[in-house]
Amino acid sequence: MAEPLTGRCQCGAIRYQCGLLLYPPTLCHCESCRRAAGAPAVGWFTVKSDDLTFVAAVPREFESSPGVHRAFCGRCGTPLTYRNVQRPDEIDVTICSLDQPGLAAPADHSWMQDAPSWDHPADGLPQYSAGRG
Repeated sequence: MAEPLTGRCQCGAIRYQCGLLLYPPTLCHCESCRRAAGAPAVGWFTVKSDDLTFVAAVPREFESSPGVHRAFCGRCGTPLTYRNVQRPDEIDVTICSLDQPGLAAPADHSWMQDAPSWDHPADGLPQYSAGRG
């Protein structure tokens, strides 16, 4: 069995471990993710909801849009998870909160239709106008 993935918030108050990735990770450029992170894109990987365990403090959560819940560290503000009620058995976790983010390298860019006009990724990864193809 593969070792669990581990990660934390910036201040270290929240630590987590999780199981295997369900899908290839993505860089999301949607407006909601950009605003939540204050960045042009957010890297996400997806695991089974039951496979994510917080081993130190529990993050705070808010509903960013109907049915969408985002969790973050209440102490330092690090964005940690995205949960959509339409996918109750899955949860997305921010790639760069991993202790080893290289284990979840993004495979594509999603929601490019929402990207700022100056955002033109040139990394050669597939780009999807909305969700993944």
